Amino acid sequence: MNSDATVYHSRNIPPMDDGDLLRFSRKQAGWEWMSFAVQRVNPGRTLTLSPNMEETALILLNGVGVADWGIGERRIGSRASIFDGLPYALYLPHGSHATLRAETQCEIAECSVPSQAKLEPALITPAEVSTSLRGGENASRQIVTVIPPEFAADKLVAFEVYTPGGNWSSYPPHKHDTHNPPAEVDLDEIYYYRIKEASGYALQNLYNTESQRDTIVKARDGDAVLVRDGYHPVVAGPGYDTYYLNFLAGTSRTMAVTEDPNHVWLRDTWKQVDPRLPLVRG
Repeated sequence: MNSDATVYHSRNIPPMDDGDLLRFSRKQAGWEWMSFAVQRVNPGRTLTLSPNMEETALILLNGVGVADWGIGERRIGSRASIFDGLPYALYLPHGSHATLRAETQCEIAECSVPSQAKLEPALITPAEVSTSLRGGENASRQIVTVIPPEFAADKLVAFEVYTPGGNWSSYPPHKHDTHNPPAEVDLDEIYYYRIKEASGYALQNLYNTESQRDTIVKARDGDAVLVRDGYHPVVAGPGYDTYYLNFLAGTSRTMAVTEDPNHVWLRDTWKQVDPRLPLVRG
């Protein structure tokens, strides 16, 4: 973690070892909503989850396992890496219980937020996520919607985003730090990065025109960047296809944002989507 708690770095553990790659709590992050972890789980090991006064979402980044959330065992997982297909996810509301037994080595992202809502646990399969292409030219990317605002959750929303090397993403720059519905709502956001070639990186510009804050973050494979306020566009290093997993939570589950008015004119210049997209298919 860096000194201002904007970036959390994954642990560098041997490829065959399991355990936490990354973990932080809301308290450690110094914000209101999200705790986050990424775990590597070796074959035969079982995770047990019982969210208490929280809702939790698990995204299976890779691997195959057997999950049971109260309706019997179900085999989940199909991709060898996050660049190898669409995800399985498991939503667990407050008061639920689930186990996940790894059949192959799995990497699992987990996000939790405070919640007392009485909802139902649910499995999201690759057939149930939606995928779309957004932007144009060198600001093209692929969006995989895992837990959309209309999903029956209390606080959490989740997306996977794939950006070809050299392209901009989350662009034109947007923000969601002011509760002014329906124009904009206040949402904290996590960007969890994976780079197709581990030596690559992405750059993220965190800036706030009101406070004149302007920070460039270098995100490497396995880093998590915390977006607390302001605009936050991303550019993938040339040659390095970039994935990030977004979790969002806040005062509302609507995705109402404000785009930086200095850059919205670029939309009118786009004639086509980058032909390298989509980077993943079902």
